[in-house]
Amino acid sequence: MSHFNNILIVADPTTDEQKALDRAKELVEKHSAKLTLFLSIYDFSYEMTTMLSPEERSSMKNAVIEDRKAWLQELLSKLDMEATVKVEWHNRPYESIIREVLTENYDLVIKATHEHDVLKSVIFTPTDWHLLRKCPSSVLLVKEHEWPEHGKVLAAVSAGTQDESHGSLNGEIISHACFMSRLLNSDTHLVNAYPPTPMNIAVEIPEFDPGEYNSNLKRHHREAMSELANEFDINENNLHISEGMPEDVIPQMAKNLDAELVVMGTVGRNGISAALIGNTAEHVIDNINCDLLALKPPGFKCPVKL
Repeated sequence: MSHFNNILIVADPTTDEQKALDRAKELVEKHSAKLTLFLSIYDFSYEMTTMLSPEERSSMKNAVIEDRKAWLQELLSKLDMEATVKVEWHNRPYESIIREVLTENYDLVIKATHEHDVLKSVIFTPTDWHLLRKCPSSVLLVKEHEWPEHGKVLAAVSAGTQDESHGSLNGEIISHACFMSRLLNSDTHLVNAYPPTPMNIAVEIPEFDPGEYNSNLKRHHREAMSELANEFDINENNLHISEGMPEDVIPQMAKNLDAELVVMGTVGRNGISAALIGNTAEHVIDNINCDLLALKPPGFKCPVKL
């Protein structure tokens, strides 16, 4: 199965070290795909220069765009890579990226990520977070961690639920994880977090047995994980079930396994709920030392329109 045939690489204008481009090179050496190197730029001073005519301002912006295109071509030349180069003048980088995805139907967006200030992220959401919430394609956020062979790919699933959409998303997550494992000559591992015992029930219902409840819940998730493992021919020894919140369990398991890549779904929550509650993928990306491949659920509707 081929998952990624048309890939958009987002360049980082702040540095010559292009982690996303390096990762894309590794990927296409193992799996042929069409590449586009994309840069979104904007300088408010060009819009505020009242001494210049609209034509002169446009000419200056075009000169900057051509300069950045030449820079991108130089980056490709150094890596001996071939890709289409695009530079867009836009004051919202995430929106220009998503519009490009919608226009050209990319399968995957690759972008380097940085640590986020938690408080600032509530007020000024970083481009990474906008892509996790709104980009209709898969998003690969790249960190410093290398991709050695015979490593581990960790798929974060939500097993044990009867929800059909969760079941479909689980299948997509594991399918993509297995695909990446084959490319990287790695092992696929599954991780599932299940909620802790609700202690308020133990207080309100004297006959409630927290130990038995926890044991039954863990067994239920273990059986559901085994079904998923059998469906995708994954070794039972590679199944990990832990009590706790996903945003805590997934990074800890990635660290324990020294995983090269975490694959998970993102609900694409927007608005106030996203600011106050956040998404699991957003909490995870800042707490793992490896790449994150985020997939949208079936039926996802992109809030950005052409």
